[in-house]
Order: sequence, then structure tokens, then C-alpha cells
Amino acid sequence: MQTPRPSPSAINKARAEHREATKGSWNKGRWMLLLLAFVCAAPVIASYLMYYVFKPAGGTTSYGALIEPQRPIPGDLMVRDEKGEPMPLTALRGKWLMVTVNGSDCGEPCATRLYFMRQVRALQAAERERVVNVWLRTDDKPVDDKIKTAYPQPDTRMLVADQGAVSKWLPISDDSQLTDHIFLVDPNGNLMERFPKNPDPAKIKGDLAKLLKWSRIG
Repeated sequence: MQTPRPSPSAINKARAEHREATKGSWNKGRWMLLLLAFVCAAPVIASYLMYYVFKPAGGTTSYGALIEPQRPIPGDLMVRDEKGEPMPLTALRGKWLMVTVNGSDCGEPCATRLYFMRQVRALQAAERERVVNVWLRTDDKPVDDKIKTAYPQPDTRMLVADQGAVSKWLPISDDSQLTDHIFLVDPNGNLMERFPKNPDPAKIKGDLAKLLKWSRIG
């Protein structure tokens, strides 16, 4: 017995229903992909909003002075590493950087800043691997062995840099000089904060802890 063929109207109706079902499934899949992309990007979006959009006016809730406008690491700022090899300072992007500047003859104020930076980093616990301390040395004289032992690589980088080039990048306050400060640079290479002369390390720790908490970059 021959099976009756469906009428043209029934075929068209079935095709229309199939198209609607397919369209609905495609739309649902597209929205799921968009939702997944948003969830993945949310931490990065939140971090940018926190310290590029919702910065507290006048730095009222941060200890360090917020640097505005942004001052990215100059692309032509070259330094020499611990082996004397040239490298751009931008090679350190991808980590949070605490930066201090001083001659290689590191006296008590310099040693104190290095100690504060080491302690602040250590107190970040599991997050400390996201932070690198950088001592920009303004000459290539030998560094005391005690300093080298106390602040080893890769936690602390001791890099030789031209003081004039560094001065153009790092701003100072009216009553201070370049060697008085600790600076904070974000993983994108943007200078974020300048901490005051004779800083309170507990307050530096607080600023850094908040940034590491809100940001997933670096």
C-alpha cells in the first residue's frame, strides 16, 4: 500500500516549525556564549573600573598619591640587568612593580626602603608572586654583598638606569627628591602611586592588598 504523501501546506508548515526551532536554539547558544564571555571578562573589567574610573577624588582612600594622567613606562627607557645586559624596562610589564631609585652606595634610607618593599611584598602571602621589587640604580658601582644577599633575584631586581631618563618618568613632590619615594606600577606598565617620604609600610601594604584583591591582571 502506497504511503500518502504530505500535502505541500503540511511540508511548508513543518519547514517553518523547523526553522523556528533552529533559530531558537541558535539564539540560546549565542546568548550562552555572550554570558560566558562576560563572566570571564568580569574580573578584568572590574579591575579597570576600580582604578581607572572610580578612583577616589584626591586620593582620599589611598595612602599613596595617585598619579594622573597615566605615566606608562617609556618605551625607550633602557636599563642594564644584573649581568650587565641591556633590556627595556617595559620587559617587566605583567607584574606589579614597587620601584625605588638610588645610587649603588645604598645608605640607611635606601636600605630602609628596600626592607619596607620586601616586607610589604612578603605580607601579601599567596599574592606576593604577582609583585616584583625594583631598585633602579643610578650608577654601575658594585652593590654591597650584604644587600645582594638580603634582596635576591627574582623577588628584587637591581637594574642600572639613567637618572635623567628615570626623572622624566617618575614625578616627585615639591618637598622631596627622587630618592625619597617608593613608586607603584601596575602590570600594564602604568605608574599608579607615589608613596611619601619616610612611608608607613603598613599603609603601603594596605594599598597594594586592595589592588591585588580587585585586579586579576598581573
